[in-house]
Amino acid sequence: MGNREDLLTGARACLVTKGYARTTVRDIATAAGVSMAAIGYHFGTKEALLTEALIDATREWGTDLEQALARVPDRPDDPWQRLADRWDAVLETIAAHRGVWSATFDALADPDLRARLATNLDEARAGLARLFDAADENDTAAAHSVGALHQALLTGIAAQYLIDPDRAPTGRDLADALRRMTHAAQ
Repeated sequence: MGNREDLLTGARACLVTKGYARTTVRDIATAAGVSMAAIGYHFGTKEALLTEALIDATREWGTDLEQALARVPDRPDDPWQRLADRWDAVLETIAAHRGVWSATFDALADPDLRARLATNLDEARAGLARLFDAADENDTAAAHSVGALHQALLTGIAAQYLIDPDRAPTGRDLADALRRMTHAAQ
């Protein structure tokens, strides 16, 4: 690997162990085994490097999520159980990528990063709608609204998991709550 790749690897390690706000230039350089000046040369700023590392780590989580959801058995006879199984798979990926989720919440305080994440929000919502087979991909309004709901659930569940993993809602909890809400709305 070259210095650029070493820096990304070091920054990812720091994000997971120290978080976005608490990671210093020295931390990254030490983890990468390169000089502190290399950060400026390759990325301009520590924040630009950390942002790139966080986006890479988030993409990796997204790939793991897609693979986890693909392994969930299709249950056409019981859509509520299918939803529960899918959200249990989501929770497993959150647990496996706990440091990435923690760094993501930490990074949301940075206005520049929030702006960069906002540019990807529509794509994330559409991806979630597609992953949950919850909207016709030709119906952009449905993909947006369904994806936004899944994004809200995902963000909320990740936050609850980070706060108290033992009491975070399970897939069954979510499916049961949504079933009750659907029934109450009829």
